[in-house]
Amino acid sequence: MTEDSLAAAKSCGLIKAACPTGSPGTAGRPAGNMLPRWVRQCRFMGRGLVLGVVLTSLVMLLYCLSARPPQRHLQEVLVPYSCEYHPSHASKQLVSNASRNLNGQTSSCSPKVDIMFMKTHKTASSTLLNILFRFGEKHQLKFAFPDSRNDFLYPWPFQRSMVKDYQPGMCFNIICNHMRFNADEVSKLLPADSAYVTILRDPAHLFESSFHYFGHLVPLTWKIPGEDKLSEFLRNPQKYFEPEGYNSFYLKNLLFFDFGNDNSLDPQDPRVDQGIHALASRFQLVMLVEHFEESLILLKDALCWEIEDVLFFKLNVRKSSTVSKLTPEQRARALEWNAIDWKLYRHFNATFWQKVEAYGRVRMAQEVQELRRRNQEMAAICIKGGAAVEADNIQELDMQPWQPMGEKSILGYNLKEGIDQRYRALCRRMLTPEIQYLTDLGVNLWVTRLWGRVRDLINW
Repeated sequence: MTEDSLAAAKSCGLIKAACPTGSPGTAGRPAGNMLPRWVRQCRFMGRGLVLGVVLTSLVMLLYCLSARPPQRHLQEVLVPYSCEYHPSHASKQLVSNASRNLNGQTSSCSPKVDIMFMKTHKTASSTLLNILFRFGEKHQLKFAFPDSRNDFLYPWPFQRSMVKDYQPGMCFNIICNHMRFNADEVSKLLPADSAYVTILRDPAHLFESSFHYFGHLVPLTWKIPGEDKLSEFLRNPQKYFEPEGYNSFYLKNLLFFDFGNDNSLDPQDPRVDQGIHALASRFQLVMLVEHFEESLILLKDALCWEIEDVLFFKLNVRKSSTVSKLTPEQRARALEWNAIDWKLYRHFNATFWQKVEAYGRVRMAQEVQELRRRNQEMAAICIKGGAAVEADNIQELDMQPWQPMGEKSILGYNLKEGIDQRYRALCRRMLTPEIQYLTDLGVNLWVTRLWGRVRDLINW
């Protein structure tokens, strides 16, 4: 051992004096576990140092990329027409569909193609996104997509400048990726008569799902003791929650936050009711996860679509063993903690059933039954084994769904072999996860994929 290497080893505190017997420098260098302990320790420290530098660099890079975007003052240019019905695209106009009212009378209507879907978190919105992607692809519609990632720089409020290659006056049909809603900016992107739709979920179940999926990304949760961190959090939320803490919005009134509001308000603050009424006046349809099939029938009716347009397979679903079954006491605590979301949900739950009544209960039941029948047919045609499987059992890389930090809890599908040519493309599209579908539609997701590499290393 040279004097320099000996000095380096001493400085590490790994040896006290000269090399021990059998150290490097003697004939027959030992290998593997036969290496002296001080060599193995130095190697371990070196690898840890390299890994630490790499991860720190990646975290710093991601932090810079997620920093507040610069505000750009864009020229105000109205979008007076739909891209689909612009004179230059007159030959592409969609064929009218038939619509039947409560009395059984039929009338014709044109499918709606200008759509703002507000994609809320943990609300089956990935399944709805797949429906919109398929409809837009089928009719060659123009999507307003984010650039380099799968959301519009969430959690910052949406700005038109976040749209890939945006220039004032550009025409788009559909915007549907995650954003923090900003009504003024969205209204300047789409035609004035665009349909605004969104979806909500019971806040107690949404909180449980969000805590599981995003909890690892909220540093304040790292100090929660014990195995059952959700129960401990609900026992004393204030102890583990800081309104201005990093990613804290995931753990309190996430729906209200997604819609661009202050999620830390007192539920009786007049701004809460103002925010709810603003959403009610803006969105033509607010769907509910707990009544997903009824929601799709209302969506089909509102947009004058066909039942083929709303066929679906459940995407981004967790395996049941990772879902925490809330006790009545935990549910009550979760609703109290998310009191604004609970107020929001109750308001739109009432308006939802008003729409169902207007549609007709019997008619709705018949349509839901038909939707279920058609979905079962497609599952038999498309899905190997007929059901979702765990991530490790998914055979194709392109069918692997995005997983939360630190575990593989999201189910996916295997495509059946020998699918009839008539259904092959449709089956693949219906089963394609969001990230892969966005890539297929031409979105460069390099930031998302970089973060995915870090996530995969941690999961591994």
